[in-house]
Amino acid sequence: MANRIARAVVAALLSTPALAQTSPETLFTNVRVFDGSGAPLTAPTAVLVRGNTIAAIGASATSKTATVIDGHGRTLMPGLIDNHVHITMGASSQADLVDPRVTPEMLQARGQAEAEAMLLRGFTAVRDMGGPIFAIKATIDSGKSVGPRIWPSGAMVSQTSGHGDGRLPNERSRRWGGEVSRGELLGAYYIADGRAEVLTAVREDLRAGASQIKVMAGGGAASAYDPLDVAQYTFDELRAAVEAADDWNTYVTVHAYTPKAVRRAVDAGVKCIEHGQLLDEATVELLAEKGIWLSLQVLDPAPPTAPESTRAKKLQVVDGTDAAYRWAKQYHVKLAWGTDFLFNVKQNVNQGKDITKLAKWFTPPEILKMVTHDNAELLAMSGPRTPYAGKLGVVETGALADLILVDGDPTHDINLVADPAKTFVVIMKDGKIYKNITTGGVNSAR
Repeated sequence: MANRIARAVVAALLSTPALAQTSPETLFTNVRVFDGSGAPLTAPTAVLVRGNTIAAIGASATSKTATVIDGHGRTLMPGLIDNHVHITMGASSQADLVDPRVTPEMLQARGQAEAEAMLLRGFTAVRDMGGPIFAIKATIDSGKSVGPRIWPSGAMVSQTSGHGDGRLPNERSRRWGGEVSRGELLGAYYIADGRAEVLTAVREDLRAGASQIKVMAGGGAASAYDPLDVAQYTFDELRAAVEAADDWNTYVTVHAYTPKAVRRAVDAGVKCIEHGQLLDEATVELLAEKGIWLSLQVLDPAPPTAPESTRAKKLQVVDGTDAAYRWAKQYHVKLAWGTDFLFNVKQNVNQGKDITKLAKWFTPPEILKMVTHDNAELLAMSGPRTPYAGKLGVVETGALADLILVDGDPTHDINLVADPAKTFVVIMKDGKIYKNITTGGVNSAR
């Protein structure tokens, strides 16, 4: 059944035309470059893109045949990277996910539309942290539809009663007279208990094409049945996930907030923590000592319509954010950034605006480095499971040509990334132009 649904979704998405302007060479002239390192902008210069890579910068960036874009002194920077998205589940509500009238094809079509919107907000690469994503990724990579580069996790791996156990109250466990849950059939999550089931779940994700594995190691704010303070999965279960991922030369990242959950995961060999807003100072320092990544978000309170228990849990997370960032900065933890928008379609347009919240702790150049260069380094942790060959997050010779031309200087005004429809005048991914509203448009060189 799952394979039949996937084939139907792929067939439907393949009918969507891609909207990209391609040219063998593109020459950006009169641009000031933010190279991703956090350094100040360069003086006005030129950048030559040949195929899907940056061929030259500066005096050597010349061509008699390139398509020319005059930057008029604007800022050319790497494409933005969001390291914690849920493309399909962020494009629908939680009620949609469990409503039998909402078909898998409908969910995937909404996800595809959201993927295109993400790219047009300047996000040229994302790490999908759980949900049905493989069909959408396949059509984007084939050029049949539009969206960012996607590092997919596939189905989230959760214990029974864990943060990824999304069953309705009437859905009994398959071990106790029930059926496989709708969420599992959709590819949103796997409910796996014990070493053997965890190994199987991780290997299923890897077989499907996961570039990294997402495991639920602690309680969550949005889930109904697991308190925020609980630790999830035993050491042996977490270790099984790490061993299976390591055998495929990639890594496990875990959803976890508390010191107990995070320390157990670190002991098991996990290389990245998602969230961590409830950590104590000693555990943050441990992450720095071990070289563990912390993928942190500046989350908003739950909406007034959410259940009281959810609002109370979410408030704890929000309140813990300031200390987590201050300690992470103090101890030089490897920091990544993401949005983690989920089940709130109206929120998605704020993806770029969410970056500006980091100004409470970081300067604009530090923020831009985090959402380009640093996030790209975390993507590269997938090693040979990385879906795309080449270097991202930088503007340098030989790097992949994922670029944004910004009307203004975001190293001084980070709010420029909050209004991409207005301030991102060119968006390029893999050397292809998906948006160009420069004065006079694109001109062919003579």
